[in-house]
Amino acid sequence: MRFNPKARLDTGQVQNRRGSGSGGGGGFGFPVGGGGGGMKVGGGIGGILVLVLIFVISQYAGGGGSAFPTGPISDDRPVSTDSQALSHCQTGADANEDPDCARVAVVNSIQSYWSEALPQQANREYQYGDTVIFSDQVSTGCGGATAQVGPFYCPPDQQVYLDTTFFEDMLENQLDGQGGDFAEAYVLAHEYGHHVQNLLGTMGRVRTQQGESSDAVRLELQADCYAGMWAKHATEAEDASGQVFIENLTQQDIEEALDAARAVGDDRIQRRTSGRVNPDAWTHGSAEQRMRWFTTGREQGTLRACDTFAAQRL
Repeated sequence: MRFNPKARLDTGQVQNRRGSGSGGGGGFGFPVGGGGGGMKVGGGIGGILVLVLIFVISQYAGGGGSAFPTGPISDDRPVSTDSQALSHCQTGADANEDPDCARVAVVNSIQSYWSEALPQQANREYQYGDTVIFSDQVSTGCGGATAQVGPFYCPPDQQVYLDTTFFEDMLENQLDGQGGDFAEAYVLAHEYGHHVQNLLGTMGRVRTQQGESSDAVRLELQADCYAGMWAKHATEAEDASGQVFIENLTQQDIEEALDAARAVGDDRIQRRTSGRVNPDAWTHGSAEQRMRWFTTGREQGTLRACDTFAAQRL
């Protein structure tokens, strides 16, 4: 993936809260359904801790336990805590050199795409939502969260939350994913898929929270499909002056996204953590399903093609 050096970045779509100490204690006890109020939605990658903590939607109704680990996960790299931490991210040239600027560019590209696609395909205006980059722990409208939660979307905030240590610490080291720049892009695109679902009211359709054909699985696979829709058009999304954000995607980029989707399949995680697969406990879908729905979105590129709630075969 290469960013267009002429593209202008909008850092107003990304907040940097790393090192800010914005933590929140306490456990998680969130309601289910009803448009997603108070419900944290696990992302393409965020769902990896489904066996432990947060992203099983049914856990929110049950109260759950504290999500905070005994010790924080911290980033070895220096991080900025001032409000101008991303001010150096001005152009696509910066995105080609700096990981934080690359995240800004990806968020800009995703939201530029949906600002066009949602009115065209659903006759609904797109509402922009920020990405919040944090470290250690963060307070949200869905409660407190730590790095171990993984990336997630909080409907009341209409924001995506991301601790970037996740990619190396969990995706690569614990789940044997290959990582890569487009693995991160897939994660962000999946989380913004949840944002689109929130805007369309799809989250209110979730009634069953576990099982291979559950509404929870359908919700997650649809977000994977929406991520694929963006990937199909990623080289077309433009900044305010008409410059594309991303000049080109390679087959290696797509392979990185598919590898990330495979790494966080419920069956693969269950097999690695317990040695057996139990489809009745699935909340995000199998590795094969997650890859296939991402591919469906990338090949067909329409909301209709991504209607997992109407699909006979997931």
